[in-house]
Amino acid sequence: MADVLPLVEARLRSALGEPDARAGVTFLGTDRIEVLRFSDGDVVRYATLGMSAQPMGDPTAMLADPVKGPRAELLISVRSGLADTDKVRRPLAVLAASPQVEGVVVAPGASLDVGEPLWPGAPFTSVLVAEPGGLVEDLELDEPLDPVHFLPLLPMTPNEAAWKRVHGAQALQERWLTNGTDLRDPSRKSVPLE
Repeated sequence: MADVLPLVEARLRSALGEPDARAGVTFLGTDRIEVLRFSDGDVVRYATLGMSAQPMGDPTAMLADPVKGPRAELLISVRSGLADTDKVRRPLAVLAASPQVEGVVVAPGASLDVGEPLWPGAPFTSVLVAEPGGLVEDLELDEPLDPVHFLPLLPMTPNEAAWKRVHGAQALQERWLTNGTDLRDPSRKSVPLE
């Protein structure tokens, strides 16, 4: 069976251009996760590479299926020059390793929390997983492999994360849209939640 990571990197490059930096992180008992940085004008994008090497499995299954199951990589976009956002690489790698470490399936609508600021001084410790298919198209793989989804991550303040738990992901996204929230602003304030 072909290694999917070269195909995933090729898809990222075709959608986002050449990465201008990359860093790798290996956690005990996991495969290496790389984080690639792509600069595009005043926006910098960070994408994981390695999460999709294995399918995400049902945490209740006795044995993980080595072939079937959802595959994904994570993307986060922020405005450059406003904060030391390069420090997001480690938290992003932690989130990408969570299916291997914790047996979670990362899917749209989920909240992921790293328990610390995403970068120094960031008002965010968690992210909302958004729908794939916008910035980077899904990568179809040969049967029986599931496609690789490129999941955008939207940083959430603690208040937004708490509000989302009560009202749901869709309601929070509508609140952001209604208020014209710049989700790429690395130091933005919480959206009004009254």
